[in-house]
Amino acid sequence: MTSTANTPILYSFRRCPYAMRARLAIKHAGIKVALREVVLRNKPPAMLAISPKGTVPVLQLPTGEVIDESWEIVHWATSINDSQSLRGSSARVLDANRLVSLNDNEFKQHLDHYKYADRFPDFSAEHYRTQAEAFLSLLDQRLAAHSFLLDDEPSIADIGIFPFIRQFAHVDIDWFKQTPYPYLQRWFEHYLSSELFTSIMNKYPAWEEGQDTLLF
Repeated sequence: MTSTANTPILYSFRRCPYAMRARLAIKHAGIKVALREVVLRNKPPAMLAISPKGTVPVLQLPTGEVIDESWEIVHWATSINDSQSLRGSSARVLDANRLVSLNDNEFKQHLDHYKYADRFPDFSAEHYRTQAEAFLSLLDQRLAAHSFLLDDEPSIADIGIFPFIRQFAHVDIDWFKQTPYPYLQRWFEHYLSSELFTSIMNKYPAWEEGQDTLLF
């Protein structure tokens, strides 16, 4: 079995937008990690031992330090290597943090209600979708002014938010494609078809104790 003594270990789940965000940042930074694909209904004890909350992604560094918040993993990876300047100035990072906070709090709540509307029967899926559109409109306005969410260059905000827009769009892709957000749709298609995104979406078997390590 391949040793992971000097390699960060990433517990991930392919379809989780939080895990996608982490993988995008790690791949961008060119950091090799030992990937452990998780089945959420059967979480490995090794992951729960270091992060009892049981959500992905979880990154364990060779020092033993554990990072189990996806946005913190983005900052960790891009702080190590940021050859394409996704971070930029401190003001740019602050702007990214603010936008991602809106995504992770307000928008994600509406997204979950929309995607799993049968679990929230107080309102219809269309109602929850309409609530989420305020964030879509905000992004579209930003993208009308610039090629990417912060300015004319890719940023940590783009890779931090794209997986959630993807999840939202695929609840009803036909509806999404006819929405009046042309700049958002252009940006969405750019990332959806990008080599970076394709490279983090390979399918891997679920990891089990004792398996060989898969380097990502």
